[in-house]
Order: sequence, then structure tokens, then C-alpha cells
Amino acid sequence: MGSKKELVLKALHNEIPERIPTGFWFHFLKDPSKFNTGLDDPAVLEENLAGARRFKEEFDPDFVKIMTDGYFFVPVTGSTLETVRPDPERLDAYITHLVRLVSGVREIYGEDILLFLNLFAPLAVVQRAVTPAVTPGKPERIILKSLEEKPGAAAEAFDRVADGISAVIRELVKPGLADGIYLSVNTLGNTIPEDLYRSFVAPSEKKVLQAAKEASPDNILHICGYLGSRNNLAVYRDYDVEAVNWAVHAEGVGLKEGKAFFGGKPVIGGFGNAKADVLYAGTKAEVEAETARILSDAGKAGVIIGADCTVPSDIDLQRLEWVRRKAAEISAE
Repeated sequence: MGSKKELVLKALHNEIPERIPTGFWFHFLKDPSKFNTGLDDPAVLEENLAGARRFKEEFDPDFVKIMTDGYFFVPVTGSTLETVRPDPERLDAYITHLVRLVSGVREIYGEDILLFLNLFAPLAVVQRAVTPAVTPGKPERIILKSLEEKPGAAAEAFDRVADGISAVIRELVKPGLADGIYLSVNTLGNTIPEDLYRSFVAPSEKKVLQAAKEASPDNILHICGYLGSRNNLAVYRDYDVEAVNWAVHAEGVGLKEGKAFFGGKPVIGGFGNAKADVLYAGTKAEVEAETARILSDAGKAGVIIGADCTVPSDIDLQRLEWVRRKAAEISAE
């Protein structure tokens, strides 16, 4: 059997690997309030790497989504659509920190595995910048109002941030570091109408993906449905990525249906990621049965078994191994 890198590349290229791979991940930082504090707290980097090291030792995944805990959002300055832009000084520091993180993860896992750098799309970065915690009202509603009232200014803000994210990609996706990106996008609980999203949000996301494509042919789109958030999947049908991961349970769109919807692109997912779902709470027999059901529906070509989104940090890693072993058993049939 080939290396894990070879197995995953076959799946990403819509082939049938000797063993159907799996892809699961969770946050390594215990305190969510530290998810964007890495530039000011050196302990964050070490805690992240320690988590990656434990995951390697206890589960040894088929590929790695590099959890950017501590470095969630590209640093920006400004708090309005007109002023928000990448912060040049902190952007350089951000890239330096990420190089250390990715280099550390590469050292832990070695060369025979694919590493994908987790990045959030410009929309999420701008939303955070212009809707501080003291702002009344739901952040997604504030962004929607901005798009309705100042669509040009919003698009320009997204575009400026996309330039900053693209700069990160050019420095991080290269031999010896990351093999591609895992770009997290969402339509903010499906609050942004399709015409506004396509016209004023999507161009910035496609700009980021173009930078990723220039650095690597293998990039993954994550349409984030965390905690059941819904999305308009249609706006992402023409995004230039190698594979798509979405929340099959939140969207009500299974892997087979989604694979057809996205033009036959390889797909990642199948399991729910909530504590009430089978992956976290089911018996071994139930987890194995769900693995079999997912593959019976989706087939073996261009499929990586994973979850809707990040799984709970306290999940018993033995459960992930149940999935991997059942998938291997089905692969051999």
C-alpha cells in the first residue's frame, strides 16, 4: 500500500485508493478566547504544536488540516469598511509565526503526508473587524446591512483582505511547508442573498483560491456549517478547488448528491460533528454501520470520510480509528 500522501492524492484526483482515507480534526487550544492571540502570547504556538504531536502519536491521521489555533484571522487594522485593511507590521509577524507553526507540524508528521493550512475567507476577517463585541445586533445582520447600503465599499474591503491572505499563501504553501489550503467560507447563516454574495463577496474568495492554485493544485473548500449553520451551497459551485467539505447534516445534502451538485469534485465528510451525533456518542457497531452507510451512498472514488466540521476536542480517538478500520475493510471488498 502506498503512503498516506499517495492515498489522499488518489482520492483528491477522483480515483479509488487502496484504502479510503479519513480526515478528522479538532482544536488543540483549550481556551477559545485564545484562538486569535498567538502574536501576543508565545505559549499559544507551543500548545498548538503539543496538540499536533499528541494527535500524531495517538491517532496518526491520513492527512492534516493544520489547526491555526491562535492565528485564526489575518491581522488587520481599521474598524469600518472604508478603513479595514491588512496590518503590514503584524502581517509580517503573522507569517513568521505561521512558518514556525507549519514547520513544526511538518517536522512532527514528516514528508509522506499532505498538510493543509486552515485559513478563513475575507468575509470572516472583515466581519470580525467591523463588528466588535460591543456592537449591538447579530454580526451577520450588520454585514448584510453593510452589503445592502455600501456594497462597493464592502467588496473593496474584502478585496484588500484577500491580498493579505494571498500574501500568507505565497509564503506558506511551498515545498517543506503546507501542501495546500483549507479555506473556510460561509454565507453567514444563509443571511446574504445569492446576488449580493456572488457580486460582492465571491470575487475576494476566488482571488484567495487563485493564489492558492498558483501555489498548489490541491486545495480544499470548507463550507462551514458549524453548530448547524446553513449555507447557500449554490454560490460555491464554480469555485476552483480540488475537493469540497460541507455540513451534510445541516444542509441535508449527502455526499453522493453533493458530489453531483459540485460537478463531480471529490468530497470530504459524511459524519455529523455534534456531541449528540453517532461519531461522538454512538456504539462501535453504530459508528461502523454509519461508515458503511456513507460509503454505500457515496461510493469509493473521490471520497474522504470526515465530519461536517471540527469534532469535539474531547472525542475518544478510538472512535476515529473505528471509522478508518471499517473504511479499510470496505475498501478491500
